[in-house]
Amino acid sequence: MTFSIIARCTRTGAMGMAVASSSPAVAARCAWAQSGAGVVSTQNITDPTLGPRGLERLARGDSAETALRHLIDTGHAIEYRQLAVLDSEGGTATYSGRHTLGVHGSARAANVAAAGNLLSRPDIPDVMVAQFVAMPDACLGTRLLAAMAAALEAGGEAGPIHSAGMLVVEEVAWPVADLRIDWTDGDPITELTALWNRWQPQMRDYVTRALDPTAAPSYGVPGDPGKR
Repeated sequence: MTFSIIARCTRTGAMGMAVASSSPAVAARCAWAQSGAGVVSTQNITDPTLGPRGLERLARGDSAETALRHLIDTGHAIEYRQLAVLDSEGGTATYSGRHTLGVHGSARAANVAAAGNLLSRPDIPDVMVAQFVAMPDACLGTRLLAAMAAALEAGGEAGPIHSAGMLVVEEVAWPVADLRIDWTDGDPITELTALWNRWQPQMRDYVTRALDPTAAPSYGVPGDPGKR
């Protein structure tokens, strides 16, 4: 019921994840990222506690492989979980428990991994990784969403998807992008891409507003007297 991609940009150090599902509000349960630590995707029959637990291990300095091994060794009902982990150096690791649903699989390359379950075909994660790798000069968010669109075009899940989300972290302590389409009867990946295209030109402005309000640009909305 889910397919996702986690990745790191070697140019900027940004890390992030995009995910889609037939279930509502998929990113609220499955997407976890922390600046300076890494990214954890926890999906299939999801245990959201695995996300922050994995990030805690990555923040301590564990590699993706070591953090994933800890989650496998200590996780509740781990054979029902599908996991992907990315560390701050671009190392990746994936796991699909023996009770992962339907057609499932994962794929990895340098700085990127993808995984999915209840897929229309087993090579969907390979399609996602290939699309991400083919766009080295694009920004991370654009590459993640292009990979998701490629997965959907290749067949995506066995059934229709209804929610999607993207989480990106950089040098600040909070996500610079945390965008979600929690439910739609349309195409959540197309809608998420449209939201990203609206957010991306303003993304740096919101970081500036947090770090140095005196340098922040105007909100540009009715009633705004100027910089805030």
